[in-house]
Amino acid sequence: MRHDGLWHPRLLEILTSAGHTDLIVVCDAGLPAPPGVEVVHLAWRSGEPAFLPVLRQVLGEFVVEHATVAEELSDATIADGIAGLIPASRIGRVGHEEFKRITRSARAIVRTGEVTPYANIILQAGVPYGPAAPEPFGA
Repeated sequence: MRHDGLWHPRLLEILTSAGHTDLIVVCDAGLPAPPGVEVVHLAWRSGEPAFLPVLRQVLGEFVVEHATVAEELSDATIADGIAGLIPASRIGRVGHEEFKRITRSARAIVRTGEVTPYANIILQAGVPYGPAAPEPFGA
């Protein structure tokens, strides 16, 4: 048993087995999952668990080189929460339709119970070594 961090065995397995440039999506309750992409369902009711606490825990276990959000994300709480966890220089924006297209290449989707529109993020795996290694952030 772990002292802290994520306790979900499958989610930990996915995060720790990811390779450089693999994509992990943390999303709200409504983002469609493309066929063939594994979904880790964390939602147990509307709003639970919320997007930001799940993202914070994922970032504590996963090296992120780059992140992508939808241009349509306008909720200040979610946007500010993401900005507080990931440096702005590492966050890109695309239209929601392009965002959904990119999710087809994801290794996994982590579905939260969040009901805020466009509370979704694509995390691209980095590596924890070498000259381009990102500084840890999130947790």
